[in-house]
Amino acid sequence: MTTPTRIDRRFAALKAAGKKALVCFVTAGDPDFETSANILAGLPKSGADVIEVGMPFSDPMADGPAIQASSLRALKSGQNMIKTLKLVADFRKTDPDTPIVLMGYYNPIYVYGNERFLTDAKAAGVDGLIVVDVPPEADDELCLPAIRHGLNFIRLATPTTDAARLPAVLANTSGFLYYVSITGITGSAAPVATDVHSQVARIKASTKLPVAVGFGVRTGEQARAIAEGADGVVVGSALVTAIQQSLDKEAHATVKTVPAVLDLVSSIAGVLKSA
Repeated sequence: MTTPTRIDRRFAALKAAGKKALVCFVTAGDPDFETSANILAGLPKSGADVIEVGMPFSDPMADGPAIQASSLRALKSGQNMIKTLKLVADFRKTDPDTPIVLMGYYNPIYVYGNERFLTDAKAAGVDGLIVVDVPPEADDELCLPAIRHGLNFIRLATPTTDAARLPAVLANTSGFLYYVSITGITGSAAPVATDVHSQVARIKASTKLPVAVGFGVRTGEQARAIAEGADGVVVGSALVTAIQQSLDKEAHATVKTVPAVLDLVSSIAGVLKSA
């Protein structure tokens, strides 16, 4: 991809400033469209440098209970791909700069239609995709068409991505590489910073891409420790858990819902960016 994207520009600006990226994940439409939109709108001012928007899916196999529950809440509230793209388009009306990455699984994209999805996603203001169940061997299916539409296609590397597998993972990846800090599902364990640093160093020896580390990062202290050996950190399960804990008995949003997420992001960003 020859033209720098919002993701490229954001990571470059942070590197020039000596800062690390805070990447925040929330599920589109959780717990409802309006609340989700308000959370998205507040994330940049709270310290999010990149936003990952989860595409709700009924069977998110790589995700732990917290993100699974967020998908189910969103689907129950009527969230679908059309509304997810509208969420991004509405965000773009007031924020032309913060990168947005759609993250999830291939099924909702396939049902929507690949070409229609890529065209509509680009038009809405999406910058990149993370589709966890489309392997490099299927790059012709979605990855290469996404690149042709001007979207970054972001891959995941894990502790089990060895030297033989890494070149395939990196081949058509752009924007940044998402390093999964633990083996297992999201939110299931806390990463060990020293282990992460050694793995990230191994990966960075093979690529100039920024590396952001996710899965299990819940506090500012964890984020700062992880970021010492990476270009950024991803926080997801902690944010959707904050949403869940703020809801009423019927799982509806309360006056506490938006502040619960934004205050947590602010606290993590404050520690991370003080490094």
